[in-house]
Order: sequence, then C-alpha cells, then structure tokens
Amino acid sequence: MQRPYMYKMNTVRETFDKSERLCSRKIIGSLFENGKIFYNSVFKVVWEMGQISLPAPAQVAFSVSKRGFRLAVTRNLIKRRMREAYRKNKKILFDHLLSQNIKIAFVVILKGNSVPDYATIEKGMKEVINKLIILTGRKSEVRSPKPEAGSPKIEVRSQNTEE
Repeated sequence: MQRPYMYKMNTVRETFDKSERLCSRKIIGSLFENGKIFYNSVFKVVWEMGQISLPAPAQVAFSVSKRGFRLAVTRNLIKRRMREAYRKNKKILFDHLLSQNIKIAFVVILKGNSVPDYATIEKGMKEVINKLIILTGRKSEVRSPKPEAGSPKIEVRSQNTEE
C-alpha cells in the first residue's frame, strides 16, 4: 500500500496534505480535555497518542492567539511559517511513528506576543518534533527489571493514571 506522502522508490514528498491536518472538532476537544502538554522556548504543544482512526501517522493543527496578535494578517503569517517549518522537518517524526506503529494528534500554539522570524520558528519546531519522538518512544521502550551495576538508575513515569 502506497502512502500519500511517499513517491515511488521511497523518497518523501515534503507536503502537508489534508489528511495530516487536524480539523476534527471532536479530536481537538479531546486533546484539550485529556491531552498532555509540554512547552519549549517558542511553542506550547498539546498532544495525545493512540487514536487509531487517524488517517495519517500524525495530525497537527497550528494556533496563534488573537489576544497577542490583533491583526489576522499577522496571525496568518505566523501560522504559514509554522506550517512550513513543520512540513520541512516532519520526515523524522513520520519515520519514527510508522516504525513504532503509533498515531498521534497534536496542536502547536505560539507563545509570546512578538512576531518570530522563520529561523526561530524552525528551530522551535525541530525541538517540538524531537520531543514528540522522545515522548512517544517511551511508551514502547522495554525496561529491564534491574539496572546493570554501575549504570545510573533511570525511572520513567507515565502521567496517565488510567493505565
């Protein structure tokens, strides 16, 4: 089965298809009620994983506060830059999610009230993608019951209390 974002011979198209956009009000509402949150220097990210019905490995929405940016032109400029940075850097996230057979949905929200340049947004988006890879990788890691002698003790805790 050929995926919509793959060319023949396994070269990735850097596109942002409709199937990758998070449009469902139901899923967005669920994200804000039950999702996990993390921050970086530029963005706040609300994410949730394990929704089997998603058509793409990752669905994403971008948001810019109306309170911080009154003009729609400015908000749209920032969202265009955010989408472009995601589109250019999503390949490693998709590769990870496909290898782990995981699907996630997330919303990226801009923090602050000054217009960041593209380089700042791209750097922040790379941090978000790397953090999502780390957070989704934790669920699939198998821990040994006893750490080896001389190695530091690492404890991974889940924030989800339903498990």
